[in-house]
Amino acid sequence: MTAKTKEVDSIPKSVISKVKDGKCILFLGSMAHAPSPERSRYEYKNGPPSGAALSKRLAKACQYPYKDSSNLQRVSLYMERRKGGSRKELVDALRAELDNGYLPSPALEMLAALPFPVIITTNYDNLFDLALGRANTTKERPKRPLPVVYDPDNEPEDVPLDPEEEKPILFKLHGELAKPKSLVVTEVDYFKFIERMSLPDRHPIPLNIRARLNTWPVLFIGYSLKDYNLRLLFNSLRWNLKSSQFPVSFSVDPSPDNLIVTILEHDPKRMVSFLRQNLWDFVPALYEACTR
Repeated sequence: MTAKTKEVDSIPKSVISKVKDGKCILFLGSMAHAPSPERSRYEYKNGPPSGAALSKRLAKACQYPYKDSSNLQRVSLYMERRKGGSRKELVDALRAELDNGYLPSPALEMLAALPFPVIITTNYDNLFDLALGRANTTKERPKRPLPVVYDPDNEPEDVPLDPEEEKPILFKLHGELAKPKSLVVTEVDYFKFIERMSLPDRHPIPLNIRARLNTWPVLFIGYSLKDYNLRLLFNSLRWNLKSSQFPVSFSVDPSPDNLIVTILEHDPKRMVSFLRQNLWDFVPALYEACTR
């Protein structure tokens, strides 16, 4: 058995079948742009920074005076609210770091080629937009994604309950650089976002995406489930559901936090199972398993 076949065999069959059937939601975090390791068959080194790296760069730019320089919510709030600071300065700094001629990685290109009907991302960049724009469906038709961006001032727009493979929904959960008002980056932005989760008519996620989050598994790639904001969001969506009413989701994480693993895998509702793999092993194996 080859190493590549072993990687394919390590992916739960339920994940492969749901992805192939177009009934799995892809959730992308900033580490989806992680550089490829030395032993990888693929090469990708010059991607945008992770959330922590971005935070440290902003902290240096604004001379952040506290020790938690990797906390993007606090660093960005300081940059925006300090004497002489502004939202424009923060947005310009984010653009300088993230809108810098980056290209999608081979891993993103492979994920874009798979039939995910809904993709949710907390990334502010447009790299997955570019990857989807280059991708074809399983029937070799060009994909024409439907971009949806969080709007802090208005109700979420309507989206199809079951998108066609040619028209996957790409939902920017925390906004995008092209729409500065949409960005969820500072602590205050997160407070507003969380407040809206308690308002059915103004919930930040479109209704039909919420419906599918309760009926389809989610595959987390490049995201740490240590983020309590995300866990709060998913818990709130499933408060009134029995564990038998929603599928287990999967988090691809080579070194998940032990406490979070204990909480999520041993919770009576068992919402998440962890796949301890590097994304540069997992994504090509998933692509191979789904496309052969």
